[in-house]
Amino acid sequence: MFDLNKAIELIDEKLDLWFREIAKILPNLLLAVLILIIGFFIAKWIRKITVKIFGKISSNHTITNLFSTFIYITVLGIVFFTALSILKLDKAVTSILAGAGIFGLALAFAFQDIAANFISGIFISFRKPLHIGDIVSVKNYMGKVMEVNLRDTVIKTFQGKMVIIPNKDVFQNPVENYSLLGKRRLDLKVGVSYDADLEKVAQVALDALKNIEGLAPEEEITLFYQEFGDSSINFTVRLWCKSTEQIDYLKMGHDAIISIKKAFDQHKISIPFPVRTLDVNWPEKV
Repeated sequence: MFDLNKAIELIDEKLDLWFREIAKILPNLLLAVLILIIGFFIAKWIRKITVKIFGKISSNHTITNLFSTFIYITVLGIVFFTALSILKLDKAVTSILAGAGIFGLALAFAFQDIAANFISGIFISFRKPLHIGDIVSVKNYMGKVMEVNLRDTVIKTFQGKMVIIPNKDVFQNPVENYSLLGKRRLDLKVGVSYDADLEKVAQVALDALKNIEGLAPEEEITLFYQEFGDSSINFTVRLWCKSTEQIDYLKMGHDAIISIKKAFDQHKISIPFPVRTLDVNWPEKV
């Protein structure tokens, strides 16, 4: 038979035991709650300080927010585990840390490529080998940088294609940046006939180029003969474009070719073309 009095007595004993246990841990519980509240405000304050510090180091807001959030979560984690230790829940703390370590290791193996791109994006943001708007060449892709994200870099090629390159490839491969100097050099190869006066040719070519639009005023135009070709003596003219934009660079090359051709025509200087001899053996009539 069910004894109601014994049941009530058992419940009273349990409640009394619980209240006594609560009374024992109440000071530690209040201290743990106080530490959590104070730790929360300290973590927010540290996060604001971190945003200011990283904002001075890097102009990338994504990187700044990432590091400030990481430090904020780290501080909160320290506060949380401190509160658990005060409540004498050391075994729970150990179990949580062990589980977090195993989980983190599994994630590292599963997403190692993503992690590599992510870390490379952080290094790129600090080293700044390229900026938005720069003309660069990366892994045989040349164009203008449109975006620099934590995982990838977006380049718009001069053919109008948007190329998304993983940051790991950007970080581990040579990056040719045509915008860092604020000017670009154009190497124009030209050939003249063997019977030409080479000194006159050089002077005519340099005079033809000195007034074209877009030249960098601080750089000198140079001309060097380089080789004896099959049908011409070849030289290279080096001139600097004051703009790094592709359209200005191409236009200066366009104007340079026209100017040299006009000057050579005026001074009767010929630009030879390769001569090909075709031998034809006709079959004999039977």
